[in-house]
Amino acid sequence: MNSRQKRKLFEIIIGAVLLAGAHAAYKFADLKFPFDLLIFLPAYAVAGYDVLINAVQSIAGGEVFGENTLMSVASIGAMAIGEFPEAVFVMLFYKVGTLFESVAVGKSRKSIKALTSMKPKTACVEKDGVEETVKIEKVEVGDVVVVRPGERIPVDGEVVFGESAVDTSALTGEALPVAVTVGARVLSGSINKNGLIKIKTDTVFEESTVSRIVALVESSAGSKAKTEKFITKFSRYYTPAVIAAAVLIAVIPTVIAGNFASWLKRALIFLVVSCPCALVISVPLAYFAGIGSAAKRGILIKGSDHLETLAKADKFVFDKTGTITEGRFAVSSVHPVGVTEDELVALAATAEEGSLHPLASAVTGEAEKRGLKTLAAEHYEEEAGHGVTCEADGKRLAAGNAALMKKEGIVPLDADGTVIHVFYGGAYAGYISLSDRPKKTSKEAIRTLKASGATTYMLSGDRAGAVDAVCREVRIDKFNAELLPEEKTEKLKEIKASGEGATVFTGDGINDAPSIASADVGVAMGALGSDVAIECADVVLLDDDPMKVANLFTLAKRVRLTVTENIVFALGVKAIVLILGALGAAYMWEAVIADVGVSVVAILNSMRLLKTK
Repeated sequence: MNSRQKRKLFEIIIGAVLLAGAHAAYKFADLKFPFDLLIFLPAYAVAGYDVLINAVQSIAGGEVFGENTLMSVASIGAMAIGEFPEAVFVMLFYKVGTLFESVAVGKSRKSIKALTSMKPKTACVEKDGVEETVKIEKVEVGDVVVVRPGERIPVDGEVVFGESAVDTSALTGEALPVAVTVGARVLSGSINKNGLIKIKTDTVFEESTVSRIVALVESSAGSKAKTEKFITKFSRYYTPAVIAAAVLIAVIPTVIAGNFASWLKRALIFLVVSCPCALVISVPLAYFAGIGSAAKRGILIKGSDHLETLAKADKFVFDKTGTITEGRFAVSSVHPVGVTEDELVALAATAEEGSLHPLASAVTGEAEKRGLKTLAAEHYEEEAGHGVTCEADGKRLAAGNAALMKKEGIVPLDADGTVIHVFYGGAYAGYISLSDRPKKTSKEAIRTLKASGATTYMLSGDRAGAVDAVCREVRIDKFNAELLPEEKTEKLKEIKASGEGATVFTGDGINDAPSIASADVGVAMGALGSDVAIECADVVLLDDDPMKVANLFTLAKRVRLTVTENIVFALGVKAIVLILGALGAAYMWEAVIADVGVSVVAILNSMRLLKTK
């Protein structure tokens, strides 16, 4: 508990003691007015001073029908008809409810605050052998940052000295440290555990992982779910209607049959029961707890509306490379035509060394491994979904798929799987086969989604043979291959139109950004993903684990179930006690329990989401 919550708990205890003492004196001393009022006033003041103050401030600010106003009117009315113990009890139990609310919201924020606290303020930069501590905003691309054991990595970059274990749990939820050595890429926000390392930065802080996370988290509360908006709108009209009904209950029967005190008491009970705080508090809290639970596990959701849409999903669409597969291609075989194997690899590396595509990295890596030199090249052009063209030693060079070869007037050899065909100097030079494998959790993720009744799809720009092989291995239902980015988006729109449920698309690259933006819910792989994809996405996975898509789907359905439970329970209990109160068969303490007690139960039900596994 924080200091404010501890003070509120202290006031509850003091108020309860004063109430017990006043009630005992009232019973045994048989006090008459105004002495009975005077002995209950201290307890009432301790229990309700803040509610009364908030009510006055709300009315002064134009919010006439707030929950503080309802509680103040009900308790003052109870005091007016001589129900002093019940008036104090209303305030005291209401304070208990607000304490529960405060603690619950604090816990749900805790995991999100843990992410925002990762933001460093300084970094130790080494220049010409001299270390200097500078503000994090002054770290530039290419600077060497020194990170000692126990320190948080301030900026993304590549390890250029030392080795250590890095704790990425704050980013990904993964408890086991990751071993890093020279050449490994590390992300800001991770903690260096046991060895001094030096990192050559490849981003400025504003574009680093931790900075993007903080920005995403801070914006997550901005977009509300439809249910949240409905509850807010509902309470705006519901509360005035309830006050009007309470006035009618007090006035009309009194005019007809008299006995104003009895009907006023029923009206006050009606007023207390009808307070909508159980819904106003528990429904947003359920969504907030769901977002917090996801954040703790390395899943960043940009708003509760996306969580609500996810719960309705019945179609899950995946990119292949870097999403379902590891995205770490390796050359598996070389098939030259009219050149040697080394010459073919060198030509492909010449064309691909300016590309950021995973296939390009595999080819250039193979050339380095063989110790080959690339040719002098210029006039690079990369055509998304096809490949790369340039001029090398004055001759036209192209490396890409079969469609690119046909553009160059060449009919390539047939080849299964993922391949790069090479054209050079007017002739076909052969192709290079590359292999990629599914991530360890891909098959389990697809199994979990299908067990929930969802249909799974894969949309890829890769060859049909390679896509088919991956889909068979991980058991994806349907696929489309050899798609350009715009064709992928069109296919996604067809899938969206094929059913009533929501469609979720998960991808990682720049070419996936249009599809991520077009889906009902777009999910980006954050560690391997491009900045554009992450910017377009509604959800970001910080460690590129496809199983987290399935976990997120399960969490979204649990949030929806919890919200439904809270609404049905709160309205059901209130309806019963409202009827009993109007008929004179309920007392004030039952009304308070029907309000604050229901709120506490609904809050605790929402808090269970923080324990979701």
